[in-house]
Amino acid sequence: MPGTRNTAADRAARTAERRARADYTGGVYGSMLAASVIVGAGALGSFPRLELVLLLLLTGGVFWIAHVHAQLFGARLAQRSPDRRVVLRACREEWPIVKAAVPPAVAVAVSPLLGLGLQGALWLALSVAVAGQVGWSMAAARRAGASRRLMAVSASVNLLLGLLIIAFKIWLKH
Repeated sequence: MPGTRNTAADRAARTAERRARADYTGGVYGSMLAASVIVGAGALGSFPRLELVLLLLLTGGVFWIAHVHAQLFGARLAQRSPDRRVVLRACREEWPIVKAAVPPAVAVAVSPLLGLGLQGALWLALSVAVAGQVGWSMAAARRAGASRRLMAVSASVNLLLGLLIIAFKIWLKH
């Protein structure tokens, strides 16, 4: 049936277009947010690991909601009524903020299995968050068609920002 093929082709084209426009800014931002949560929580002293896991995931969720709200509010200002499609698109586009909090939270959760104490868990989670930040930035640059040089620059800038967060952690402890 030609109509069915056309519909499938249209869906495939829309999926390809959505992937091409994918914005990983939320992933970079979410990773940096997770690193900041880890540093802040670690500076406060001793606490249960479950508390940090929940803090990472819930903070990512709250920031995701805030970003979705900001997108929808912006759409409303542009005189576009936020219908279901617009709301779902905003939720999907900002989801990397939440996804970026998961690897550091998992690192904290598995840290006892690795024989790590609380400080070791914090350092592992912080390392995972910074690695995620660099990874998300490289994925964004690659998806945008950037050259290898520009991808390296993006990764370097994000690594520098991550190291700056690590420097704050060290400074706060001394």
